[in-house]
Amino acid sequence: MIVLSQVEVERLLPMGKCIDLMASALAALARGEAVLPLRTILMIPQTKNAFGVMPAYLGTPETIGAKIITVYPGNHGTEFDSHQGAVLLFDPENGVLSAVLDATSVTTIRTAAVSGVATRLLARESASTLAIIGAGVQGHAHLEAICAVRPIRALRVWSRTRANAEQLANTAREKFSLDATVSSTGKEAVRGADVVCTTTSAREPVVLGDWLAPGTHLNIVGSAGRGAREVDTAAVVRSRLYVDRRESALKEPGDIIIPLEEGAITPEHIVGEIGEILIDKAPARRDDREITLFKSLGLAIEDLAAANYVVAEARRTGAGVEISLGGSRHAAR
Repeated sequence: MIVLSQVEVERLLPMGKCIDLMASALAALARGEAVLPLRTILMIPQTKNAFGVMPAYLGTPETIGAKIITVYPGNHGTEFDSHQGAVLLFDPENGVLSAVLDATSVTTIRTAAVSGVATRLLARESASTLAIIGAGVQGHAHLEAICAVRPIRALRVWSRTRANAEQLANTAREKFSLDATVSSTGKEAVRGADVVCTTTSAREPVVLGDWLAPGTHLNIVGSAGRGAREVDTAAVVRSRLYVDRRESALKEPGDIIIPLEEGAITPEHIVGEIGEILIDKAPARRDDREITLFKSLGLAIEDLAAANYVVAEARRTGAGVEISLGGSRHAAR
């Protein structure tokens, strides 16, 4: 069994490659080549903390595994990430545990990469102005992902913590040579942007539908609970709505569930899954004035596809640590 650390995963999984991996995984899902139960979330009593298990099977390439994580919101601002855990891979031929990878790095990169896939499919080809709401780890990852798929020249960023926003703007200038500014409000950042990414832990909307210009594409990434949302009902109603998976989208995120419960939309408001666009089963943007919105939830097959590639690269380059837990009958005795 190979064990791979956060640093090793980050080195072995470049964003451009991960975007292509996520496109392949989502297309496989749309073709019916995956088994993907809804995630199991255990809320830890008398806390806001959670323990989650996300198992899956991916047929292309054949991969079996799960992501097992804890979510501790109180870790924000401490030495610990709010999301901790591991991705486990099992040999599809004999069921032996074959790899353990740091889940924080896998999740960070693949989440932004999926937004990169959605942006490549849905944003206008000429999109050049990016707004990012939320300047944490995902804000930085989304900057890299969106710059990989569109000719971004300007960034506007807003965060509740201005120092974080300044840091993201500095990264945009130094690493991507962008005209990057920190906005005083979310509205100021979003107005006139071609692509908008929300990467916050907000429970109430941080982007309103009234702010959106014709032709905008949104990646809504942060909040995932039924009672939390980053965009208001008007934003969802105004948009052509896309998701990573219908079944999850209709049961998990407040961004969609709240408008459904209000009667503002029906399940048919979802135009399609990102993978369905990739296999020509769902239409993409029809014209330059449409507002498109991708609600990202994160799927276990994305973790497995990324992890499978990282493990192959690790074995090719000699990275990681090989250990044995004793997977044979003799060892078990």
